[in-house]
Amino acid sequence: MSLNRKQKAAVIDEVKAQASNAQTLVMAEYRGTTVADMTKLRKSAREQGVYLHVLKNTLARRAVAGSAFEVATGEMTGPLIYGFSTDAVAAAKVVNEFAKTNDKIVIRAGAFNGKLLDRAGVAALASIPSREVLLAQLAGLLNSPVARMARVLAALAEKKGQPEGQAEAAAA
Repeated sequence: MSLNRKQKAAVIDEVKAQASNAQTLVMAEYRGTTVADMTKLRKSAREQGVYLHVLKNTLARRAVAGSAFEVATGEMTGPLIYGFSTDAVAAAKVVNEFAKTNDKIVIRAGAFNGKLLDRAGVAALASIPSREVLLAQLAGLLNSPVARMARVLAALAEKKGQPEGQAEAAAA
């Protein structure tokens, strides 16, 4: 079903809005994919906060014109599904994980931070832990010296034969 001019303008505006808030764009060919598989992919994308849609390439090119994703316009050929995400790795993770289990989904390219990514670049981006995991690792790293110091002080207090409360009072 073809779109009229108003519908095309609405699609372009919607994709522009998504692209303006996104950090990452991933494009993948979906030729031969079943409706059930596409439904699974879309569900997974929704859960991760990824805007994932099949778009006409001309509309996608117009929507990303003037944005950081304009570098990917040369790759916008053939039947593609477009994934935009505000999280830097979410779109790459969703599409890459799905492509591992479904050989019909083939990652074509992506864009991140104004740079065009090839298939290997998208896979590398997908291998980076999510923001929440990185923050948890950082918190653990920052907490580690404090926890070690507390264990050393507790061991010293035990070695001297004093209860922990008295050792802290003697140290002050």
